[in-house]
Amino acid sequence: MYFEGTTSGEVTRRRCDHEVAAVEAELVRRAPGLAVLVERFGPCPLLSRPAAVADHFEALASSIVHQQLAGRAAAVIWARVRALAPQGFVAARLADLDPAVLRSAGLSAAKAAAVADLAGRVAAGSLDLDEVAALADQEVVDRLSQVRGIGRWTAQMFLMFSLGRPDVWPTGDLGVRRGYALVHGLAEAPSPADLEPLGDAYRPWRSVVAWYCWRALDQVPDLSVRLSDLPTGR
Repeated sequence: MYFEGTTSGEVTRRRCDHEVAAVEAELVRRAPGLAVLVERFGPCPLLSRPAAVADHFEALASSIVHQQLAGRAAAVIWARVRALAPQGFVAARLADLDPAVLRSAGLSAAKAAAVADLAGRVAAGSLDLDEVAALADQEVVDRLSQVRGIGRWTAQMFLMFSLGRPDVWPTGDLGVRRGYALVHGLAEAPSPADLEPLGDAYRPWRSVVAWYCWRALDQVPDLSVRLSDLPTGR
């Protein structure tokens, strides 16, 4: 049974329905507040689908573009950036672009420099993303954080959504902190430092709990800041 968490390598095998149900039943036992979210939103896709097979370079470039932007605005700018390489969004093509071209797509100077730095490292071979994908979680964060404009949050999103890692706990994400407060009936969202140890109760499935924390914001109709509009750090 593929039930245990993993600390290295990509999760590529789809879990069976009964395995997904077993994981979520265990998480609901640990946090009863998750029950309504599991019922409303169904199985967490991080459990029920294999890891994304999209190109790692494109996934990271997209994450850089989406940093600290509302979802709709980020999607528009990302589409423009993506259109700069119509014959294939690969590092070599992006590395050849003048930063001014990247800025013309709507990127700030800092984000244009970050995308250029990522593309240059990948194109030159100094950053092998396939090798990075085989590292343990913290090693992935450490390696990717060497790239300009990529910090812990961006690396954690890569771990969760590109590599399918099940035990990532993005405490720096405002949506996760607010959603955690809703699930657990807290008056205020915990700080990143306070949230860190609170995640220990959900090992080795903290990625799943984080996903339901995001969904908790969708559950609240009068929340002033919706999930799709939450600014996130790098």
